[in-house]
Amino acid sequence: MLYRLLKWVLLGPILKTLWPTKVTGQENIPDRGGAILASNHLAVADSFFMPLRVPRRVTFPAKSEYFTEKGLKGRLKKWFFTGVGQIPIDRSGGSAAQAALDTAIRLLREGNLLGIYPEGTRSPDGRLHKGKTGVARIALEAGVPVIPVAMIGTDKVNPIGSKMWWPRRLEIRFGAPLDFSRYDGLSGDRFIERSITDEIMYALMELSGQEYVDIYAARAKELIAAEQAGVRPDVPSQAAVADADRVPETKAG
Repeated sequence: MLYRLLKWVLLGPILKTLWPTKVTGQENIPDRGGAILASNHLAVADSFFMPLRVPRRVTFPAKSEYFTEKGLKGRLKKWFFTGVGQIPIDRSGGSAAQAALDTAIRLLREGNLLGIYPEGTRSPDGRLHKGKTGVARIALEAGVPVIPVAMIGTDKVNPIGSKMWWPRRLEIRFGAPLDFSRYDGLSGDRFIERSITDEIMYALMELSGQEYVDIYAARAKELIAAEQAGVRPDVPSQAAVADADRVPETKAG
């Protein structure tokens, strides 16, 4: 109810008026059945503008902090994200993260659209970063297509660190669905899941026109912070890199 109210009555008309958006490829979104909308991630605004242009409801995994913050502000956040159908996801790994993956798979099997940011967090520099393999695991387990989505211009609307949204013309491109049914039964194979994820990221690179860099966005943030602070960044261990690859995607970060 809250989702429809925000989209069609309260928030949607305002966003469409103030931020005119060119949309292409909407015909690639299925009228029914489960599918993953895998998008690049330039700004928090992505999670508002993309669902606005999808006729069907889109559910995003949202970082669990949105649901656990204390005080009045925390309760309002929990009410909002729960009301619009978002699902909490724990980025710390372990059983909580697996439970979130299981929830995403269940939603897709029930015929829902799931929005995912394979980079795991916002791009800190406007480039497209290495994808995490959670998107591949979900697609294989649920047996659904992956539709690449390119958000263009949202980083100018809502720059990192800015609380203001600035008027800009936007563009959203929905690419052709990617079918991974040839890998049926191979969920859990890290090489297969990495191959699928890289194919998704290549499609996003082609669709968005972004430069691709083969490091995680979270690591890029660390390197940028270290450079700004004038210190030498730590070199992550192979185990840390492997753990980072398994952490599922979040709505914003």
